[in-house]
Amino acid sequence: MRRLAGIALGLTAATTLTLTGCDQAKETAGDIIASATAAAASAAEEKMKEVKDGVNATGDVTAGPTSTDGDRTVAEITATNPKDKDADYTVLVTFRDGEGNFLDSVVLNIDGVPAGKSKTGTARSTRTLSGDTKAEIGQALRH
Repeated sequence: MRRLAGIALGLTAATTLTLTGCDQAKETAGDIIASATAAAASAAEEKMKEVKDGVNATGDVTAGPTSTDGDRTVAEITATNPKDKDADYTVLVTFRDGEGNFLDSVVLNIDGVPAGKSKTGTARSTRTLSGDTKAEIGQALRH
């Protein structure tokens, strides 16, 4: 009986150690993903700051539904130019999960949008995203 109790105790301890190790691995993986996500967001924001003489054109740009292309999430982004001359658009696209949590962001250029017309481009996530995702326009500059 003592032998069985010792085996049971040993299995319980081994299981606890294994589960603790898994939790630590999950936490570390989560930290790495969070760091990569923050870096992508920062890089995208810096890219937007590089645009010279851009005017806020967030109202000119819409995001379509997301889909997958290989291992990436994509969304069709449409820029409609209300002005009387051709324009280029630089767009910050944010991908969010079903609860609205930030997942990724990218910068998309849609060049040569004709006056009074629309043109589309495809925003592609920088990494694999899982679950329901939505693309949003974080910022758009017409230049």
